[in-house]
Amino acid sequence: MLKQKQIGFFASATLLLSIGFGCTVPSTTDGNSTDRGSLSLVANGEDFIRQGFTTKDGWKIVFDRAIVTVANIQAYQTEPPFNPEEAGAIKAQESVTLLNEAKTVDLAAGDEDAEPIVVAQTEVPLGMYNALTWELEPEKGESARSIILEGQATKSEKIIQFTLKFDPKIVYTCGQYVGDQRKGVVSESQDGEVEITFHFDHLFGDADVPLEESPNSEAVGFEPFAALAKDGTLNAELTTLQTQLDPATYQLLENALDSLGHVGEGHCRT
Repeated sequence: MLKQKQIGFFASATLLLSIGFGCTVPSTTDGNSTDRGSLSLVANGEDFIRQGFTTKDGWKIVFDRAIVTVANIQAYQTEPPFNPEEAGAIKAQESVTLLNEAKTVDLAAGDEDAEPIVVAQTEVPLGMYNALTWELEPEKGESARSIILEGQATKSEKIIQFTLKFDPKIVYTCGQYVGDQRKGVVSESQDGEVEITFHFDHLFGDADVPLEESPNSEAVGFEPFAALAKDGTLNAELTTLQTQLDPATYQLLENALDSLGHVGEGHCRT
C-alpha cells in the first residue's frame, strides 16, 4: 500500500511540475481554445498601384483599377520559421483558414494614401502567425480573370488607355512578413494583421532602379504592350499576348506574374 501511495504521489508531483514549468502540447485547429483574438488579412498593391509610377522604359502609368482575385488563404504558426527559398514544407503548430472562397478586390481603391484593402477578419488562437499560403485564381464571374489592370500610360506625346487581363492560377507559399512593421502577432492585448503584397514593379520595372538590377532585369516593361496599342487604346489578355509577343518577352511576362505575390518584401514560393 505504501509503495502504491508513493507511486501516486510521484505521478501527481510530476504532473504538477510539468504544468508549473510550462510544458505545452502543440495547439490544434479544433476551435475549442478560449484564448483567441482577431487576425485581419489585407491585400496591398503598394504605392505603385495607389500613386502610379514610371516603368523601366519610361512610361508613366496610373491605375484606375487593379483587380485581383484571391482564394484559399491559410495562416500558420510555424517552428522553425518557414523559409520559402529553401526546400521543405511548412511545419505548423497551428493553422487557421482566413478565406476559403474566392474574393475579388480592387487594389487601387481609395486615394493615393489609402490603407491596404481588408480582405477578411477571423477569430484565431493567440500566437505569432509567420507563414501564409494563398492562391491567385480566375474570378468565376463574367471576367474569368485573376488580374485586371486598367489605367493610362503616358510617354512624351503618346497617351495609351490600357486594359490588361491575365488569368493565371498561382499558389503562393510564403514565410513571415518582411517590412517596417512586425505583423502576424495576435495577443490578449493586440489584434493581428497579415498581408499579401503585390509587386507590380516586377511586371513593369521601375525607372528609379538601374536597368541591370532587379526587378528591371527580369521585368517586361510597358513598351512591348504599348507596341500593340491601336489608336491610343490597348486591350490585351494573356492568351492573345502569347501570340503577339516574341517568345522571350512572353516568358518574361509569365515569370513576372509568378513573382507578383509577396508578404511585404518577403518572398513566396510558387
